Amino acid sequence: MRKHYPSDISREVFETKVQPVLEKARKKTKPTTVDLYEIFCGVLYVLKSGCQWRMLPEGFPKWRTCYDYWQKWSAPDDNGHIFT
Repeated sequence: MRKHYPSDISREVFETKVQPVLEKARKKTKPTTVDLYEIFCGVLYVLKSGCQWRMLPEGFPKWRTCYDYWQKWSAPDDNGHIFT
């Protein structure tokens, strides 16, 4: 279990409001092997703290995994919208 950070949101809020939106941006080719909640909290940590991706604290998924998901989630769709 990792340390709690002020940038974290509750798992309940994530599962009810955020995860359904993020799942739309994910290709359904294979099951995820990492916890999307932990990845999202890692992204929030970087955005809130302003640290470099490689400085993501221990306990979060690998920095590269968080960064790759952030790129997928923040890429606009064909209509120019983020998180359709």
